[in-house]
Amino acid sequence: MQVPEPFETAVMFWAGRDPAETIAELTELGIRSGQLGLPGDLDLACAPLWRNALRIAGFRVFTVFAAFTGESYADIPTVQRTVGFVPPATRAERESRMCAASDFAAEIGAPGIATHIGFVPESTEDPDYSPVLEMVRRVSDHAAGHNQTFALETGQEPAHVLMAFLSDVNRPNLGINFDPANMILYGTGDPIEALGILGPRVLSVHCKDGDWPDQAIPGALGVERPLGAGSVDIARFLAKLKEIGYKGPLAIEREASDPVRRMNDIRAASELLAVLKPAVTA
Repeated sequence: MQVPEPFETAVMFWAGRDPAETIAELTELGIRSGQLGLPGDLDLACAPLWRNALRIAGFRVFTVFAAFTGESYADIPTVQRTVGFVPPATRAERESRMCAASDFAAEIGAPGIATHIGFVPESTEDPDYSPVLEMVRRVSDHAAGHNQTFALETGQEPAHVLMAFLSDVNRPNLGINFDPANMILYGTGDPIEALGILGPRVLSVHCKDGDWPDQAIPGALGVERPLGAGSVDIARFLAKLKEIGYKGPLAIEREASDPVRRMNDIRAASELLAVLKPAVTA
């Protein structure tokens, strides 16, 4: 299967429709690699269908992302209550699902898995800290059994908190999927500064944009924007990626609910990256 070039344009996309049709939409845009998201209610027995469709299209999935049933991103309090590994009531179920996602990734030949684990507690004395840490260790070890990396999505905590957590987990295959827009959407810090802190642990990145939360609305998230239309400063982001020595793909992520708008925005993002990348990679 094709190995991506440094800074190759890729895309974050989701399973749930016919694999061949889904991949065809992306290859028509000239995209040949990406990150495959698994909705929480997806029957993972579909792995052979995906493996076959990827092989026929010559399309490479380098990360399998797991989402979980019951998650909601309506606002920050709802994220804290429902997302990832932090809610105690769903930990066992979600650990099992995460390991199943790792098995799915192994079956389709993807070398990495990723997820949002939720808001990492800032204090090691928080009662959720140690259980979440041990859960991440177990998932990391399961992934290591498939020679996979395990990436935590950034954004829901400041960079220094995430860096300390990664150090405490202490697993060589554990790193991050750096999403610059998430730092803005959650109001957790300047993404370029955060990238400087987290650079050594970056396994993959999202190219996504957004604006800061409205401070007049308690608990509000920021608003996602098409790439180049938000507050990230994508040219500055690419320059920082080069500075830290990142050589992986650039996965466009666009979460617009309208599928036509989403594909149009992905196409425009791909065109924007084609303009910006030469100045950075020269």
